[in-house]
Amino acid sequence: VRGSDPVYAAGFALIALALLIGTALGAVGRVAGFFGAGALSMVAMLCAASLWLRSGNRGTLQGHGIWAVWRLGIRNATHRPARSVLCMALIAFATFVIVAVESFKREDGDARLDRDSGGGGYPLLLDSLLPVVHDLNDASSRDAINLPAAGALQGVRFDRFRVRPGDDTSCLNLYQPKNPRILAATPEFIGAGRFAFNSSLAETPAETANPWLLLNRELPDGAIPVITDANSMTYVLHLKLGEDLVLPGSSQRPVRLRLVAALADSIFQGELLMAEAPFLRTFPEWEGYRFFLVDAPPGQTGELTELLESRLADFGVDVASTAERLAGFHRVEYTYLSTFQMLGGLGLVLGTFGLGAILLRNMLERRRELALLRALGYRQSDFFAMVMAENILLLAGGLIVGASSALLAIAPMFLDRGGRLPGATLVWLLLGVLLTGLLASLGATAAALRSPLLSALRTE
Repeated sequence: VRGSDPVYAAGFALIALALLIGTALGAVGRVAGFFGAGALSMVAMLCAASLWLRSGNRGTLQGHGIWAVWRLGIRNATHRPARSVLCMALIAFATFVIVAVESFKREDGDARLDRDSGGGGYPLLLDSLLPVVHDLNDASSRDAINLPAAGALQGVRFDRFRVRPGDDTSCLNLYQPKNPRILAATPEFIGAGRFAFNSSLAETPAETANPWLLLNRELPDGAIPVITDANSMTYVLHLKLGEDLVLPGSSQRPVRLRLVAALADSIFQGELLMAEAPFLRTFPEWEGYRFFLVDAPPGQTGELTELLESRLADFGVDVASTAERLAGFHRVEYTYLSTFQMLGGLGLVLGTFGLGAILLRNMLERRRELALLRALGYRQSDFFAMVMAENILLLAGGLIVGASSALLAIAPMFLDRGGRLPGATLVWLLLGVLLTGLLASLGATAAALRSPLLSALRTE
């Protein structure tokens, strides 16, 4: 037995457990803690597999029939334990990547009418080229801009935002924005407490329950609190909570924006949001409202979209679905995720065919043993059964180690999805890998048995 294997297995397992405990106590971030624990648990299981393959004194195999032949094939995996562990490791690492990446994909078909969803419960959003100074929720104001006071607008509410144009801060922008677009949220929108948050700098129970209230803070150093989407903050702006973004402008009076909260996968991936009061003080030249979120009853969005775009054509209005806006952001994310999945799939294919190559080499090295078994009465079907058993052991071991470790790593995402697995396509993928490995092992066995065994028997 290699003396370091049990030490490594126990050590990695204990570190993984410590990460989980640290995550539960809040000392380690949830994503970092679970992903670290998942990766370390995979290494610990591979060390345990190496320990099992290298252990001796297994006793004498007794019995007859197909089960005895399969047990002999499983025993053959210990002939070259380092090669066996290498095969399991390749398959486990590739499976880990594929399963973990799959968990980040979202179901775009989910309803977006939940107030805590990425659409905030708003089915529609409205962009206007020209500022609208009227309150679209007021009947007399609607009449002034050629909108019906009731009818199609019955039960419809508009949440309006002032807009300072700038760079797109979403994943659709290939460059790091230096002058981001800014939306000013009204007190009514801030008090509603819609959308879900990824993280925040909340200090009071009220701010924890509704992180939008952080926009009302008066910071002592004069910085203006702003909120953005977590993906934009991390991958586009390359900032963290509490850090400042200084807007270009006059050096005598720079505008410093401080990130105080991050939304979780929202329609606001293209802009920063601040309260209306500091917006009016900082950017008084941008009058009126040019962005609206439309809260409408289900089934009314089609008629409402046509009405708003026709009656407000003079303002250059464009109405879009919040679900389509989110789906556009997700398509970009899925492009990157698919790239990582392809790399993981390539590793899985290479590991599977590498397993076949190793099995072929093992068979060629044990030709004398095979010749002796043939002379003792073993049939060719018995050799195929032995190789299949060995291959299934290594394939299934690698798949189980990689998949179980990945499920631990994605546990937070798994729980956020309500206990649903990442996707059924994953099962078909893993079954396809298992089938490919079995076919590769059959090819390796057929190639080895075609070689002359008589000469090998004479040297035995």
